[in-house]
Amino acid sequence: MIEVHDLSKRYGGTLAVDGLSFTVRPGQVTGFLGPNGSGKSTTLRLILGLDAPTGGRATVNGRPYAALRHPLREVGALLDAAAVHPARSARHHLLALAVTNGLGARRVREVLELTGLEPAARRRAGRFSLGMKQRLGIAAALLGDPAVLLLDEPVNGLDPEGVQWIRTLLRRLAAEGRTVLLSSHLLSEMALTADHLVVIGRGRLVADRSTADFLAEHARTDVLVRCARPAELARLLRAAGAAHVGEEPDGALAVVGPEPAAIGELAAAHGIGVHELTVRRASLEQAFLDATGEAVEYRTAERAAERTAERAAERTADRTADRTAAERRSA
Repeated sequence: MIEVHDLSKRYGGTLAVDGLSFTVRPGQVTGFLGPNGSGKSTTLRLILGLDAPTGGRATVNGRPYAALRHPLREVGALLDAAAVHPARSARHHLLALAVTNGLGARRVREVLELTGLEPAARRRAGRFSLGMKQRLGIAAALLGDPAVLLLDEPVNGLDPEGVQWIRTLLRRLAAEGRTVLLSSHLLSEMALTADHLVVIGRGRLVADRSTADFLAEHARTDVLVRCARPAELARLLRAAGAAHVGEEPDGALAVVGPEPAAIGELAAAHGIGVHELTVRRASLEQAFLDATGEAVEYRTAERAAERTAERAAERTADRTADRTAAERRSA
């Protein structure tokens, strides 16, 4: 497994990683998420011994990466798909890596076949597309048949077939009992691939839990309501204690709190015709934005204004809920 304990890294006056601790366990795909500037790339480099920590430690199977005798056989890593000599063919690139770890040409052929690169094995890597370079990087990570995989943005540049392939491959490798740490900004894909999430912001841990639990905590679920008299139903829902009742651009209501059945019964009791009741569950993307909203280092003016408005709406909803609860206690 990968263990990160109280890890810190400072570059001059910048604290890139700040007391970070988490464990990546075998048998599952762990997604590693964070906004730009959150310290993800630095953390991965620290795990792989490419940078020295200012404090704390990172180990693979209980040892620092630099202490591994045959690292390619224990840890497969992809940090930069372009890190290959452009004049070297895919086969020769992999063969050079194999020789350094006592692996033979047969294993090179196997990973070329596994990644779909066999037809292009003798082409120079400098002529590869981004997607083909990603496949070559993944082939290099798999070369030693390692029990631990650490991949940074492996989906970039892949076509839909390639995206499905890497998703299936990673889940299969995890099912075999391997440890898989996957970093990506494609949150829709991460939602389909990752069993567990480690989320960081400004170098600090934001969340370390299963994908399902992370969504349950941070994803906002509401009910979309389309009805004949939305303003009246909104007033009735607020009076009944709904946590939040908002109006969509098309006039529909977004209701947080009551279940669809309760909303329908309330509308029927007041003779309000209901045209639609749809439960909407937020995506991993929305849950991620909500969880890391205060840890974003680079934010546009528009997003900053949106975040301010969201916080104001949340405070209003909280005050409304508190007032309704107080009125009920008084009654």
